[in-house]
Amino acid sequence: MTDPTRRIAKWNAKFDTTRIKETLDAMRPAMLANVTAVFPLLTAMELQVKQTCDASGVPTIQCPFYLNFGREIWALTRKEVSGESLAQEVAVLSAKWTARGLTQAVLQAIRTDVFNAGAPIAP
Repeated sequence: MTDPTRRIAKWNAKFDTTRIKETLDAMRPAMLANVTAVFPLLTAMELQVKQTCDASGVPTIQCPFYLNFGREIWALTRKEVSGESLAQEVAVLSAKWTARGLTQAVLQAIRTDVFNAGAPIAP
C-alpha cells in the first residue's frame, strides 16, 4: 500500500498550477484559432435549427432539445461522418429524441433542411 504522504506529494506535483498555466498558455493560440473558425459555423447551424423550429410551430420551451439534436448531428458531420453512415446515425438520434417527446416531423425537417441528410436505406 502506498504511503498517504507520498500520494499527497505526487498529487501536489501533478497539479502545480504554474505548470498547468504554462501548458495552457502554449496551447492558447491554437485553441483560439480553432474557436474562431468553428463558432461561426456552430452559430449558423443553431440559427437554422431555430428557424426550422419556428416554422414548425415548436414551443420556445422545447427549442433547446431540438438544438441538442442539431448539435449531435453537427458533431457527426465535424467528424466527417457522411452518406449512409450519417443517415443511420441520425436515425438513431431521431429515435432517441422521439422517445424523449420530440416530434418526428420536426426532427426530419432539421435532418433534411439543416444538414441535407437523407433517411437511411432500408435493408
